[in-house]
Amino acid sequence: MIKFLDLHKINERQRPEIDAAVKRVLDSGWYLLGKENEQFSKDFARYCGVKHVIPVANGLDALRLIVKAYGFGPGDEIIVPANTYIATVLAVSDNGCTPVLVEPDIATYNINPDLIEAAITPRTKAIMVVHLYGQAVEMEKIRILAEKYNLKIIEDAAQAHGAVWQGRKTGNLGDAAGFSFYPGKNLGALGDAGAVTTNDDELAAKIEALRNYGSKVKYQNLYQGLNSRMDELQAAVLDVKLPLLDKDNNRRREIADYYLKNITNPKIILPQAKYREGHVFHVFVVRTEERERFQNYLSENGIQTVIHYPVPPHKQPAYKELNNLNLPITEKIHREIISLPISQVMTDEEIKQVIEVVNAWK
Repeated sequence: MIKFLDLHKINERQRPEIDAAVKRVLDSGWYLLGKENEQFSKDFARYCGVKHVIPVANGLDALRLIVKAYGFGPGDEIIVPANTYIATVLAVSDNGCTPVLVEPDIATYNINPDLIEAAITPRTKAIMVVHLYGQAVEMEKIRILAEKYNLKIIEDAAQAHGAVWQGRKTGNLGDAAGFSFYPGKNLGALGDAGAVTTNDDELAAKIEALRNYGSKVKYQNLYQGLNSRMDELQAAVLDVKLPLLDKDNNRRREIADYYLKNITNPKIILPQAKYREGHVFHVFVVRTEERERFQNYLSENGIQTVIHYPVPPHKQPAYKELNNLNLPITEKIHREIISLPISQVMTDEEIKQVIEVVNAWK
């Protein structure tokens, strides 16, 4: 079986360094908000090209904290892509804000910039873009709209570590960004972890307090905050893995390039990358009108796949108030998408086998 993602194999490449980092943390006796967090913050800030990185417990909390720190709440609207993982929408509704869903571009699967302005109202406070599947959103039109209507741009960069748009990395394309370091991400921890990136000094200081019960000084609480801290073990491991991120992303691009050139089955719709550095292929998503039959066929032929995602947010029971929305492009995507194996540790033989099996499907 060709695994969709072999996390054991990915982490084994750096096992001695990871073991040493874990031992260092254990020996230190300091497990939260310590030197490992400080070092990873500095290194990831340098990597993204931003002033501030605030490590938090997970990617959802990173987005929740950004919305909370801006003071957005009941009565406020935040524009989000209709085609996304539910965490994007949860970050908005958890703060009492109203998510306003905008359809994607069928070519990129990212939010369609040409449809955003029609969704803006006097209650709109921000546009939350998602660099979905690893492809950076086209930001020019969005920046123009944000300036025109005095809106914040919040990036959900959970799937796009290292993707570049016009010379700048994700995490540095808006006012603030939330990252996830869930183990399966391109830069993955050994458990849940996340971070906020921003160039806004005031926002960074507030989020640093909010993630720690709203406190800067122990037992003195400035805000009604959360408990959302990245532990020292995860920070240490992430700092070990960060230097390999660009190399790993390039390997993913090589695999994607090979897929794009050699998958020729007419029943399969391949993804489109606007330009090479803009996509880090967190997942390689294809579409077919016969998804269930295709997935079963691949499984029978030793290829593991995943669907990202089978049910769109507006059709989830958790959002009954959105269930009646008519979002045909989003719904079509969620009916047809399926993700093929792609990772930095796939062998050439495995890649060729995937292509051979996909092309033989009838």
